[in-house]
Amino acid sequence: MDAGALVMPRHPAAVPETASPVSNTRLAMIVVIAAASMLFAGLIGGYLVFRLSAPSWPPPDLPRLPLGLTSLNTVILLWSVLPMTRALRAVRQAPPAPVVPALQRTALAGAFFLAVQGVEWARLVGHGLTLASGPYGATFYVLIGCHALHVLVAVTWLGVTVLRARRGVSQAALEMCALYWYFVCALWVILFTLVYLY
Repeated sequence: MDAGALVMPRHPAAVPETASPVSNTRLAMIVVIAAASMLFAGLIGGYLVFRLSAPSWPPPDLPRLPLGLTSLNTVILLWSVLPMTRALRAVRQAPPAPVVPALQRTALAGAFFLAVQGVEWARLVGHGLTLASGPYGATFYVLIGCHALHVLVAVTWLGVTVLRARRGVSQAALEMCALYWYFVCALWVILFTLVYLY
C-alpha cells in the first residue's frame, strides 16, 4: 500500500458567512404584500369585467356612492402617512427619539377611516345597496370590504406596536409595520380612483 493513499483528503476552507442582502422579516413582508397585491389584482379584474360589461354603472335603481364623505376619509387616511414617516425617522435617529405619539396618531387615523367606512356602509345598506343588489353591490362590498379588512389588520398591528414601543421598539419591527401601512394607503388610492371616481 502506498503511503500517499493513507493521507486524508483536504477539506475545502470554510466559506465565511455573509449577511443576506434582504432580512428574513423584510422578505416575509414582501411576500405578504405580493400575495395581497395578487388578491386585489384579481378583485379589480373582476370589478372591471362587471363594470365594462354593464349597460349603465351604477344601475339607475341603486344609490350612488358618497363621494364627499369618502374624499374626506381618503384625505385622513393619506394624512396618516405623515406621522408614520415621522415615527420611522425618530426610530432611525441615534439615539432613537420617542415614536409613541406619532404611532398613536397613525392608528387613530386608521381607526377613524374604518369608522367612517362603517357609517358609509350602514347608510348605503339603508338605501338598498347590499351584497344581493347584483354585481354593483357585490363588487363594491367585496373589493372595499377586503381593503377594510387589511386596514383593520394594519390598525391592530399599529396598536400592538404602540404598546411595545412604550418599552422600546426595534427599527426592523417598526419598518415592517410602516411598509404594510404604506401598502394599504397606496392601495386605497387605486381603489378610491377606480370605484368612486371612474
